[in-house]
Amino acid sequence: MSSFEIIGGNKLHGEITPQGAKNEALQVICACLLTPEKVTLHNVPDIRDVNKLIELLQAIGVGVEKTAKSSFTFEAREINFEYLLTKEFRDKVASLRGSIMILGPMLARFGKGFVYIPGGDKIGRRRLDTHFLGLQKLGADFEYKQDEQLFSVVAPELKGAYMLLDEASVTGTANILMAAVMAKGTTTIFNAACEPYLSQLCSMLVSMGAHIQGIGSNLLTINGVEKLHGCAHTLLSDMIEVGSFIGLAAMTGSEITIKNVNYHQLGLIPEVFKRMGIKIERRNDDIYIPAQEHYEVETFMDGSIMTVADAPWPGFTPDLISIVLVIATQAKGSVLIHQKMFESRLFFVDKLIDMGAKIILCDPHRATVIGLDHQYPLRGIRMSSPDIRAGVALLISALSAEGKSIIDNIEQIDRGYQEIDIRLQKLGASIHRISG
Repeated sequence: MSSFEIIGGNKLHGEITPQGAKNEALQVICACLLTPEKVTLHNVPDIRDVNKLIELLQAIGVGVEKTAKSSFTFEAREINFEYLLTKEFRDKVASLRGSIMILGPMLARFGKGFVYIPGGDKIGRRRLDTHFLGLQKLGADFEYKQDEQLFSVVAPELKGAYMLLDEASVTGTANILMAAVMAKGTTTIFNAACEPYLSQLCSMLVSMGAHIQGIGSNLLTINGVEKLHGCAHTLLSDMIEVGSFIGLAAMTGSEITIKNVNYHQLGLIPEVFKRMGIKIERRNDDIYIPAQEHYEVETFMDGSIMTVADAPWPGFTPDLISIVLVIATQAKGSVLIHQKMFESRLFFVDKLIDMGAKIILCDPHRATVIGLDHQYPLRGIRMSSPDIRAGVALLISALSAEGKSIIDNIEQIDRGYQEIDIRLQKLGASIHRISG
């Protein structure tokens, strides 16, 4: 197990380019199963979760070729369904939550599929009901073998249906959408997730021959087609990396330019950081963050304490709540952080308290942060990364802290951030990877 050794307190400077979007990559790679023809994907991030999914597709029979540093071709002529019943397949699925999204494409194209309960971050209850209820509406029959934790799914013929999703699940919407594009008739999905990742998936499916209306909204109408063909698709920049780099600049008082951010797809992200007092300047499709010694949190119009809460898109993404919490520790003013969607994502604040932050953890969903206004820097400690997003939040804290920090279990960070140590070194950060 590897760790990061970080000497904090350095001012950073320069340009950094976000990787391709992790969450989009997991969806569009699964969509390659919908056609026997070749699909080319560009701007694919070189991170653990994406690489594991690519390895999983190779293992079930998909031809994969890496054609450039961040480009791949996928050719799913046949699927080895016998492999889907093996312990090796089960182990691969257990380490990757995104693997659940192979189910919709397999049902659409082959009429059957198998999947084990997937793994992923331990950030609270993340149920699969939305996936299964939606696929059942389309005509799929499920059988669950509890002793093996195996779902066997059969759908000789998928038929379009109207459905109101019980939650706007991103992966659930993607799974149902990928099944519906080849179902007979019309499918209407209300309360669909509408993140930019979903819009990108829809655009890719349309380029493959699918008929989808309402792209970018929470009401999708899909007219099924008999088959889909190959295409080429380029992934967006990862908006979670964009937000992470904004937080990094603020915490370290650094001047950083974030390149090629797909600004029009960032939604509320820039506005939320501006409310935290961070100066953000848009330069074409780049974001420029000037060096700031201080940043002051806004209050609401009636003078009450600023509250930052997550919500389904177009609300503020839950993946950046931990970053906002961290930058609040050195802001001028106080903030109430309300993590509504996951009940375990705030449990990393004990490490920040050990570093000297003033935080009151009210309950699993809420934390009040009293900003130190950079008058009292955080101090370096040894800590462990609990999940992808909290891990990067702790990394940002360590880069701003006085002294040396050690972050263990950095494999969690590697799951979502490509060569983060190398890219930060180019900005002047003192960060080194050490073997455990």
